[in-house]
Amino acid sequence: MHIVIIGCGRVGSGLAATLSREGHSVTVIDKNRRSFSRLPAESTITTVVGSGFDRETLTEAGVEHADALAAVTSGDNSNILCARIARENFHIPNVVARIYDPRRAEIYQRLGIPTVATVTWTIEQVRQWLIPQQNRPSWTDATGTLQLLEFPLPAAWAGRSLAALNVPGKISLVGVGRAGTVRLDGAELVGQERDLLHLAVAIDAQSELMSLLGGAPA
Repeated sequence: MHIVIIGCGRVGSGLAATLSREGHSVTVIDKNRRSFSRLPAESTITTVVGSGFDRETLTEAGVEHADALAAVTSGDNSNILCARIARENFHIPNVVARIYDPRRAEIYQRLGIPTVATVTWTIEQVRQWLIPQQNRPSWTDATGTLQLLEFPLPAAWAGRSLAALNVPGKISLVGVGRAGTVRLDGAELVGQERDLLHLAVAIDAQSELMSLLGGAPA
């Protein structure tokens, strides 16, 4: 995947390093060239000096063929503007914005832009929205046979009954994150864009889960 990251602060540089180690093509945009000193000395990460909402800068960063974009600068307004440009002008499928003011988050969620707050798990939360098919388990039981996984709802599941995600003995829909809250009545819900699925999955049923969601394991 080609991923564009706007902002090379602690979160942006950490996210870039993580994704690059996983073998993804990563380009980081920042107004300050000195910010790139946070990136690993030996890496394949591409850097572009400029604004994340400047078309020429975005084009240089390869946004036209990007699979995902994260706006993680220090400014809420800049992040949202960059995220909306990526989604509406370049039609990038996976876009996420970092938001410092949690009161704004629900508003932006309604615009179809996932947001994460500035907390210690920000890097992993951003990564989760950028590459949903590679999500790591948030919990594994002591026997190693059961895991809790989180997945953004695939577009194909919008408008479908989420009860169909339950597979007896293998997959159970535990909760659905929607509009800033987690619903525990997932089996009674119809999928909506930007839902976050919380699933309990038997370790040997992960391939079946990916098939059910409509994607293949990475």
